[in-house]
Order: sequence, then C-alpha cells, then structure tokens
Amino acid sequence: MTSTYQPTSTAAARSAISPDRRPLLLLLSALVIALDQITKLLITRHVHAGQPITVIPGIFRITHVLNTGAAFSFLEESTHPDAVRYGLIAFSILAATIVAGMIWRSGRGLTLTGIALALILGGALGNLYDRVVRHFVIDFLEVHIVRYHWPDFNVADSAICIGAGLLILEIFRPQTAEHAALPPSS
Repeated sequence: MTSTYQPTSTAAARSAISPDRRPLLLLLSALVIALDQITKLLITRHVHAGQPITVIPGIFRITHVLNTGAAFSFLEESTHPDAVRYGLIAFSILAATIVAGMIWRSGRGLTLTGIALALILGGALGNLYDRVVRHFVIDFLEVHIVRYHWPDFNVADSAICIGAGLLILEIFRPQTAEHAALPPSS
C-alpha cells in the first residue's frame, strides 16, 4: 500500500481547522437590522415629529424625521420622489446582494473585513425595509458640532458608516507577508 503526499495550501489547512464564521457575520447583520427597527419603533411611539428631545444642549438631540431621500437626506428635495424611492430600493437590493456575496466568499474567518461587510449589510437591509414598507426612512439622531449641523441619521446609517470606516482601516492596515500571499477562500 503506497500513499502519496499531497501538499495542502495554507488557506485550505486553515479552513479545515477553523469553523465557518459566516453564520456569526449574518447574525451581526440581523442584530443591526433588529436594533435599527426597534429604535425606529421607539421613536415612532415616543417622539413626535417636530418635537426634538435635547440630550446634550447645542450638540445632540433625538428627533423624528421622515426621510424620503438617501443617506443623510440626500435627494429628499427631489421633484420625483417615487423615482428616487424606486431607484434607492433598486440600488439597496443590488448593494445588499453584492455585500452578501462578498461575505459568503470571504467570511469563513472572523476578520475586520467580514465584520465591516456585516455592518454594511445590516444597515442597507434596515433602511431598505423602511423604503419598501413605509415609503420613507425614519431618522432620529441629530448632531451639531460648533456651526456644523450633521443631517439626521439612524442606527442603519451608523452601521453603514462604521462598516465603511472599518473597510478603510483594513485597506491601510499593514499586512503580514503570509496574509497578503493567501488567495481568497471560497
């Protein structure tokens, strides 16, 4: 009986040893969606539109804004709100599909990139739900810094921005020679 030695790649060896982390990443996305929808429900029930609650005077308020535009009220003043809504729905579906595919392709390990993508996916789906079901997105966090007023936003927007920030950090983070040489896992 002869046996032949077949070398395995480092990536294949790692995937055989470490468990698949994609379910954890999808759970993180689901938690973002749940937190986003719960906070929007609380705002709808307890904060009347046009009656903000000051948390830190001159800096931070809880509001209740119905945003028919994109992130941070972009395109809200459009003369064709239905076209904007359907365009944003289509874009959100496309973006969520691409991000979910990226998680599926590279999410076997628990990496900064995987966490970032999971945050982006959860945020995109949280706002997509609002656009489809409510025809607008509920924003409720308002920040003022000196004379600058940041447009109202929500948990989903925050998750998308944090995920994007983590991706930027990952791009500029020095990588070890071994990590940089590994092909993406499938």
